[in-house]
Amino acid sequence: MSDVLVEVAPDAEALASAVAARFVVTVLDAQAARGSASIVLTGGRIAAKVLAAVGDLPAARGIDWARVDLWWGDERFLPAGDPERNETQARAALLDTLPLDPARVHPMAASDGPDGAAAAAAAARYAAEVGDAAFDVVMLGVGEDGHVASLFPGHPQAGATGTAIAVHESPKPPPTRISLTMPAIQRADEVWLIASGDGKADAVGAARHGGNVPAASATGRRRTLWLLDEAAAAKR
Repeated sequence: MSDVLVEVAPDAEALASAVAARFVVTVLDAQAARGSASIVLTGGRIAAKVLAAVGDLPAARGIDWARVDLWWGDERFLPAGDPERNETQARAALLDTLPLDPARVHPMAASDGPDGAAAAAAAARYAAEVGDAAFDVVMLGVGEDGHVASLFPGHPQAGATGTAIAVHESPKPPPTRISLTMPAIQRADEVWLIASGDGKADAVGAARHGGNVPAASATGRRRTLWLLDEAAAAKR
């Protein structure tokens, strides 16, 4: 059974710094143990803050970035380089400054990618790329409705199986997305649920106290971490 840990920072900036420090330590530990690390990134404002904070940490210089696999938990199915894509935001916040191995950076396909506008084919392509990869950490933002990745409460795809799916008619724009499934998320050694702001407090409370929201099911094999600021933690 997954251990559950809740950590609360005073505000969004302190939260981003704390998550960044944990990110660096986790990658360093994984590389010390077996030579590489595999991290699933999330999107949103707090995710960009976390990645920017990673870049500011002196300890991050000890990471062999060429031996880090980076994945995404979900993506807006938009053209490559669109500023709303999680990949675009992650590259701007940190990735473009790092000596990464391009073969170990695994973005989800764009709507002008090899599968064109066929989101289901793009999701199948991503599932094949993931294969049986083992994730050290899946990082997830928590939406105000309790969604994680692009798995929305009450939405038909929320209970999907397999590894990656196309999400159509998303309740949040854009309407078409690609997402890891909950079973794929639950394969991770650790799942980190990150939330900032009082708009997330109800969702955190629901997920922590038995509510029927996707965030409640997002658990790691070994450990599940709720990483919150005080506003988001108000109903924890």
